[in-house]
Amino acid sequence: MANESQFVSKIADIETDFPQWYTDVVLKTKLVDYGPVKGTMVIRPYGYAIWENIQKELDKRFRATGHENAYFPLLIPMSFLSKEKEHVEGFAPEVAVVTHAGGEELAEPLVIRPTSETIIGNMYSKWLQSYRDLPILINQWANVMRWEKTTRPFLRTSEFLWQEGHTVHATEEEAVEETKKMLGVYKEFAETCLAIPVICGKKTEKEKFAGAVATYGMEAMMHDGKSLQAGTSHYLGQNFAKAFDIKFLDKDGALKYGYTTSWGVSTRLIGAIIMAHGDQRGLSLPPVVAPIQAVIVPIAAKKAGVMEKCAEVKAQLEAAGIRVKLDDSDNSPGWKFNEWEMKGVPLRIELGPRDIEAGKALVFRRDKLEKSEISLSDIADEVKKLLETIQKDMLESARARRDKRIVYATDMAGILRGVEGGNFVKAGWCGCRECEDKIKAETAATARVYAEGETAEKCAVCGKKAEHVVIFARAY
Repeated sequence: MANESQFVSKIADIETDFPQWYTDVVLKTKLVDYGPVKGTMVIRPYGYAIWENIQKELDKRFRATGHENAYFPLLIPMSFLSKEKEHVEGFAPEVAVVTHAGGEELAEPLVIRPTSETIIGNMYSKWLQSYRDLPILINQWANVMRWEKTTRPFLRTSEFLWQEGHTVHATEEEAVEETKKMLGVYKEFAETCLAIPVICGKKTEKEKFAGAVATYGMEAMMHDGKSLQAGTSHYLGQNFAKAFDIKFLDKDGALKYGYTTSWGVSTRLIGAIIMAHGDQRGLSLPPVVAPIQAVIVPIAAKKAGVMEKCAEVKAQLEAAGIRVKLDDSDNSPGWKFNEWEMKGVPLRIELGPRDIEAGKALVFRRDKLEKSEISLSDIADEVKKLLETIQKDMLESARARRDKRIVYATDMAGILRGVEGGNFVKAGWCGCRECEDKIKAETAATARVYAEGETAEKCAVCGKKAEHVVIFARAY
């Protein structure tokens, strides 16, 4: 049997080497492994189970807002990308191209989808005829490929999984409303299901999606104070509608171009969970998306009645809809404690002869590293309540940590000092691209989103009148 004391010690220190800590955790907890092609990942069952729970929760929300799922081809004609100038320029460096198939050179190269606005736009131009066909509200669960130079599992890989919503509307007002509504859906999901507080807002012109009129982002603070763009929603105006001839006959008899949107989140959310909630012991998973919500660890398992009682408790929890595992392996309890703590299981239930005799079980909360007793007579209700409490407490703790690390700056020195201290920095900005570029060049921080509703007297870079307050941060 392996040495229990070495189990957690193999993880790098979270405070002094956060990147290595992250790599150690995702590999050691068997969330992911490296694929044979550089920059790709194999999502292992434990990691994929988190993604399935994310899918389930999001899909429920998409359907509730009137969206349907469909699937579009992986291969896109190269000519499609060139139809929208900004779009092709934005994605050109990341595009993977197929030039040969069936032993022959293709007449036209095919792009492996980096995103699907173009091919979906092509199909919408065929499907849309009349105002009666609007709105078109479709979502796709798929994989995409972007040939990244620097990769890290979940955060940035050449191939990743995501969902991408693509809609068409009759008016600009309806399309803008859709863009903002779906950002709101993401925010509610992130906070309710992932226990991650997020800041949502509009992106600067420099940071917007290639081909969009406006991009809205959802930014989350990670353990090291960097920002992770956890989701985006784009108002595309009529850019793609005109490029792909997405037109409809309106009520007034006129032929008009539609207004389109797109929005998406990806397996990057798993990276967000790891970096927002993890600690020196490993993962700490929010109950809503945790593959295993509670693990039962028998104590003195060979004693009469212990395993039988553990099996009985497991059945009760399963009947209550709780994702539960009974660890009946021959590893010692200490080993099991370490393993399931590292894997981030929200609740551990310890059950031995003394507990059974007393009619109680000992429970351990992964988020607070605290133990307490609960009654065996109504254990399913007790566990459900505890999981709900853990979910809420994780969000509150994450929000408190983030809010302590949002600072204000009135000059470049303040921005630099703020981001080097692992903070989000709010600063006035005149709206000038040169000032935005200077901040990135001198501090390695980028404009994440506008701080909506806030004002400042002057730009922190040039001292001229500020047009906006922007949140600057170093980012993944």
